[in-house]
Amino acid sequence: YPKGKRKDLSLREKEKQIEQDMFNQIASNGGNYTVLSLVEKYVSLKIGVRHSTKAGYKTVINILKKDPFGDKRIDKVKLSDAKAWLIKLQTEKGIRYVPMTEEVAECFRRIIKNRTAPKAEPIIAGYTGFLFLDKNDMPMVALHWEKYMQHILEKYNSIYKVQMPKITPHVCRHTFCSNMAKSGMNPKTLQYIMGHSDISVTLNTYTHVNFEDAQSELQRVVGE
Repeated sequence: YPKGKRKDLSLREKEKQIEQDMFNQIASNGGNYTVLSLVEKYVSLKIGVRHSTKAGYKTVINILKKDPFGDKRIDKVKLSDAKAWLIKLQTEKGIRYVPMTEEVAECFRRIIKNRTAPKAEPIIAGYTGFLFLDKNDMPMVALHWEKYMQHILEKYNSIYKVQMPKITPHVCRHTFCSNMAKSGMNPKTLQYIMGHSDISVTLNTYTHVNFEDAQSELQRVVGE
């Protein structure tokens, strides 16, 4: 750079950048966008997503509304800021005690009784005594169960004409939540059991009902 000249883009380069920003409908220098407003705009452009995905978007938005990180201008956010925010969310999860039915407790007793002890118990983040281990004696994770379910689904659909839809551990979790909501469980109780950080995620399950559900509930209330 010539003496006295600031390190900056040339006028021609700035013109090209502004033209490109206008073409992409992006506000230069971050405009007045905050992290929250940018996420809200991104979500508003998403169409045809699943109900559970929409609920996830709403959870993120509600968290950002309560966190100073959501008020940061996007042109001022550093990668380290985003990483620090994600780490903050993970340490805030903490420990949650979940009640279980006697049938579920009995299943766990059988698993513990029949569990084959490995040569050396794996220790992950200070935890040990995992119920299910893979062939390498490492704790099984969600991907293992997804693969098991996928294999069962493919085998079933190769035999029977009436095909089963895609089933994953998350689908089972959502089904449980929906069934508890339909049975009339208190929303706050269900929120605790499911581990939803925001009640709106749980309430979205209550609104995810069909005509038969509404008709049955109306008859129950009127009958009382």
